[in-house]
Amino acid sequence: MTADSRTAASTAAGGADSRTAAAAPAKISFRGVSRTYPVNGALFTAVDRVDLDIADGEFVTVVGPSGCGKSTLLGMAAGLVLPTGGQVLVDGAAVTGPGPDRGVIFQQYALFPWLTVRGNVEFGLRLAGASAAERRRRADRAIELVGLEAFADALPKTLSGGMKQRCAIARAYAVDPEVLLMDEPFGALDALSRVQLQDQLLETWTRQRRTVLFITHDVDEAVYLANRVVVMAAAPGRIHTVVDVDLPYPRTEEIRLSPAFGQLRNQVWQAVHHRPRAAPAL
Repeated sequence: MTADSRTAASTAAGGADSRTAAAAPAKISFRGVSRTYPVNGALFTAVDRVDLDIADGEFVTVVGPSGCGKSTLLGMAAGLVLPTGGQVLVDGAAVTGPGPDRGVIFQQYALFPWLTVRGNVEFGLRLAGASAAERRRRADRAIELVGLEAFADALPKTLSGGMKQRCAIARAYAVDPEVLLMDEPFGALDALSRVQLQDQLLETWTRQRRTVLFITHDVDEAVYLANRVVVMAAAPGRIHTVVDVDLPYPRTEEIRLSPAFGQLRNQVWQAVHHRPRAAPAL
């Protein structure tokens, strides 16, 4: 898919159901997806029968308490974890492993310390067999997207934490994935760097319109970035509710401070911290 076609994709999705009601076809589909792990001779259910559609070009965040299966859900979309029940589909095809159509960005930058910013960004392209000229062209474009042009020849040890994460994001952009899977990518950053990278990510997403699945434990971040916020509950991991974020893009500091944002944040916060009702006494 070209950047232009991504731009034309649906930018909002909705519906009270966990499946999107948007007209755009689903880019990622979780169909009754479960994942169990053996723990001390028993099976622990990390994710339990999750159904969710993410539209082409949609930005979806997933938030919930520790142990609710957020990262497991993303790992299954990436093909790094296989479901023990159900299916994950991308463009209607079952996910059976990692692929170049899905770029994955983790909290840890995983940069090669001996390579420059440009060398790190070119790494995936080198593995894909791109020519030197093509690698340079695509890497420089991705570096420009994340605002690191002045540091293209710098080594990671000279970069701040936020700049290292921008380099990791540029590396994912360079291979031109149609889907970005981001697992708490800003979680280790200070508050100011985090806000700056949120804005930078949204600016790039607005231009590129890739489908984004973004895992976070931060409710404000979840609301600020997303078209929809998926709230998960733990024990076992399942979707508790889906909140539509009916706020305009571009998102700004004024929006972050607005009453509408505050209402949505409170709605998501209450969903994250909900308490299951006690069983009635017999």
